Amino acid sequence: MVKRNIVGDRVRLARKKAKPQITQLDLAARLQVEGLRLEQAAISKIEAGNREVTDVEVAAIAKVLGVTVGWLFGNSEERKEQQR
Repeated sequence: MVKRNIVGDRVRLARKKAKPQITQLDLAARLQVEGLRLEQAAISKIEAGNREVTDVEVAAIAKVLGVTVGWLFGNSEERKEQQR
């Protein structure tokens, strides 16, 4: 099966490396606070590469996870908090 996005692996990685770890359900709730409604099932599909992700979704996910959009796309190894 062909992946439908390139950010899914990094979304999962950032979520699991967060302290405390963020569940898919937690991520969905945080995104809803930001005005973006994504259900846990959609996040699961994004992480598996089975769902396309819009630019607005990528920006919100990066903000909530504390990483840069570039990091989600694999452009750097740095997370936002390491840049401070």
